[in-house]
Amino acid sequence: MSNQQHTKIAFLGMGLMGSRMATRLLNAGFEVAVWNRTATACQALLDLGATPLALEKIAQYPLILTCLSDDAAVQQVYAQFSPYLKAQQVIIDFSSLSVHCTQQLATQAASAQVTWIDSPVSGGVIGAEQGSLVVFAGGDADQIKQLDYLYRHISQRVTCMGAVGTGQATKICNQLIVAANSALIAEATALANQAGVDTTLLAPALAGGFADSKPFQILSPRMATHQFEPVQWKVKTLAKDLNNAVQLAKDCNLKLPVATQALDQLNQHQSKGFAEADLSSLIRQLEQAKSV
Repeated sequence: MSNQQHTKIAFLGMGLMGSRMATRLLNAGFEVAVWNRTATACQALLDLGATPLALEKIAQYPLILTCLSDDAAVQQVYAQFSPYLKAQQVIIDFSSLSVHCTQQLATQAASAQVTWIDSPVSGGVIGAEQGSLVVFAGGDADQIKQLDYLYRHISQRVTCMGAVGTGQATKICNQLIVAANSALIAEATALANQAGVDTTLLAPALAGGFADSKPFQILSPRMATHQFEPVQWKVKTLAKDLNNAVQLAKDCNLKLPVATQALDQLNQHQSKGFAEADLSSLIRQLEQAKSV
């Protein structure tokens, strides 16, 4: 184990992604203290050897990792631990946030001589489990390189996209493509079904063609068989990310008609009780619309 792996890590947010990333760091030999707003979510990590994190003792951890649900969650949690920060600590935020919120938090952290690096990821739950995530980082390029000893255990690639906030802007663009594509995948699967196609054959048939993608290979089989569990992408998470895309576009005086339409579809799906459901459940919206 390298000396750098003796660095104590505080990891806040043991959701679908954070719990798996923390598991990989534990398995790699890091000392990891974990915290979650719902404490019971930490139990599996504690059983693996993590220690419970007391926020008032967060100054003991040179690296603070966060993986929380949205702007409001990160702002709330940061407000809880920020009084206990000390100079030279580094916060690596794996959450998917708005650019404005990230820049605001980074400025607050800098006033305490704490570095903020936005590091949203792509690759889903499977990527988090396998350590094959891709990271879009915003912040000081040299410092991001120096953190390779940590990033390498959870990701296949880290790209510094520019200053703080550009990592989030890149993730927003990523999610715009994923979310809008998902709506089309649902439409294609529903159309194929109505046209008499065995939809379980769509994913292997289209593999390697121009319409193929990782989301297609994950979502289409689930849509074809109505296997919406376990949840890999929550509808509300993609809706939040797509909303960030539309808002960022407004800030940049740009119109995104396809993204806006996809956001409307996701919001309609949420309103019918599918906020916590997997993204593949979008197929249900089309089927229900047909039956009306």
